[in-house]
Amino acid sequence: MQLYNKLSNEERAILIKKANEKRLTLSFYKYHHIGNVEIFRNHLFVNFDSLQVLGRIYVAKEGINSQLSIPAKKIENLKEFLDSITFLKNIRLNVGIEHNDESFLKLKIKVKDKIVADGLGPNDYDIENSGTHLNAKEFNDLLGKPETITIDMRNHYESEIGHFKGAVCPDVDTFRDSLPLINKKFNFAKTKNNILMYCTGGIRCEKASSYLKQNGYKNVFQLKGGIIEYARQVKKNGLENKFLGKNFVFDNRLSERIGNEIIAKCHVCGNTCDNHVNCKNQACHVLFIQCEKCFKKLNGCCSNSCKDIHALPVEVQKKRRKGYKNKRRFFKKGRLSEKV
Repeated sequence: MQLYNKLSNEERAILIKKANEKRLTLSFYKYHHIGNVEIFRNHLFVNFDSLQVLGRIYVAKEGINSQLSIPAKKIENLKEFLDSITFLKNIRLNVGIEHNDESFLKLKIKVKDKIVADGLGPNDYDIENSGTHLNAKEFNDLLGKPETITIDMRNHYESEIGHFKGAVCPDVDTFRDSLPLINKKFNFAKTKNNILMYCTGGIRCEKASSYLKQNGYKNVFQLKGGIIEYARQVKKNGLENKFLGKNFVFDNRLSERIGNEIIAKCHVCGNTCDNHVNCKNQACHVLFIQCEKCFKKLNGCCSNSCKDIHALPVEVQKKRRKGYKNKRRFFKKGRLSEKV
């Protein structure tokens, strides 16, 4: 029985092209106590693999967090399988706004301590007591009220290319960094203000809103289904779109266009741009924003020094990287002026 991915990205890409089938990119999550996480993980892998699912799925005792792609013709089969799991029956699937057949190239299902790394202890929140969920219309209505404080629960490199009008965007690299900062910053607003939160698909807001309520915040609200579901409801119901720019996503697409505005700038030259790339020098691989002109000039690298390294023979580059542990890095320029 195969329980792990055995194909390289290149091999999978060839198979996807040969299949010539439209694939959908989607996500879902659910907080639920899982008894034997390893057995659940293996059960998922066998069934997802049979449905040609690719993606990144985290499972933990507290639940499941899934980002995946699947052939469009198999979406109903996926729903049937998820419905066969009691706590996932009728789960909401956040289907992407834009699709790419190669958004994921491997099926990775990992057992984690938590499905969202939050830095919180077991007594810091009660997931059963989270904020009030709002649909797109309700969110728009509350967003416009003077007593509302809107907080983007994503990281700086996400909000830099897109955010809701008037939102406070914490200057953080990780979700765990944002929670204590927000609690300290808005301590004055515990009882007199509406705290309105949003994130990509809703999973971070579940914990963030619960954490704030545990710390005495009274009027806490969150966008149900996150930005992805908001964009879908806006289009379906003809609502005003109050999201500016792009929504950052954690797959090979890197973003989806929600609003027509381009609110970010190229980190190299400063020209208007909102396209994220990773530096092609694998010893760097920094995530940054780069315009087409600079991409061509630097051959997809973030600097001339990285360009020079990337131009070296592959074997020489590998030798230089030997023993080097590359942590995830983000460009530190061009963040929003409204910071926590």
